[in-house]
Amino acid sequence: MENQIYRDILKQAPEAILFADREGVIRLWNAGAEAMFGYPAEQALGRSLDLIIPERLRGRHWEGYARVMAGGASQYGRELLCVPALTRDGGQISSEFSIVMLRDDQGELLGVAAVMRDVSARRQKEKELKDKLAALAPAAS
Repeated sequence: MENQIYRDILKQAPEAILFADREGVIRLWNAGAEAMFGYPAEQALGRSLDLIIPERLRGRHWEGYARVMAGGASQYGRELLCVPALTRDGGQISSEFSIVMLRDDQGELLGVAAVMRDVSARRQKEKELKDKLAALAPAAS
């Protein structure tokens, strides 16, 4: 029963939940990831994380990914990371995520799982509010 509960949570979670192996190949892609990025699992599984990483950020991403794979630890297990991500239609979204380092029974690092959320609407509202405050600042002086 416990395994079924885990499967149901993974399947039904609205957040994107994915797992990438040590080489950055997508091995798990839930329905939340399908909805967020627009790729059905069949098109995402077995592909590189480059699928969702904007080209201009790939160098920095892969440097960090290699460092995490070599060192076996990341600060983003407890902290949220906010980064742009690509969708199937070529659009860009703002995503927040944390990661979980997954290991085998001998403690060897298998890769990382990420729990991601599209925060584009919130980021847009924050930008609009910031712009309004900036416009009011000269008047207040």
